[in-house]
Amino acid sequence: MAKVLGLGGVFFKAQDPAAVRDWYARVLGFEVLDWGGVVFSHPRVGGTNWSPFDADTRYFEPSDAPFMVNFIVDDLDGILAKAAAQGVSPTGRQDEDMGRFAWLVDPAGIKIELWQPAPRGA
Repeated sequence: MAKVLGLGGVFFKAQDPAAVRDWYARVLGFEVLDWGGVVFSHPRVGGTNWSPFDADTRYFEPSDAPFMVNFIVDDLDGILAKAAAQGVSPTGRQDEDMGRFAWLVDPAGIKIELWQPAPRGA
């Protein structure tokens, strides 16, 4: 039976795509390819989630965008240190059973959720 296997990409409009690509390269270490995007190998941890939220959710704040992007990371503290070196501070942090989370807002005003999954069996 045919089925969707996971998230194939995130595509969005930006007033200054070059600045947004540069921010992701500097702050999160993205390896932007010549065509202007990034290809990630499927992670060996975590999973890709798809979840509609109520229209009046405040979870995406401080962004006004009607969506948020979640990235699986292997070292949340390392990513946040790299972001801090670029003058970017998280809007929040949280540890829970599923793992560790932190949030940033990119130059396009999109809230980025960083997720370091809990070790398996933890």
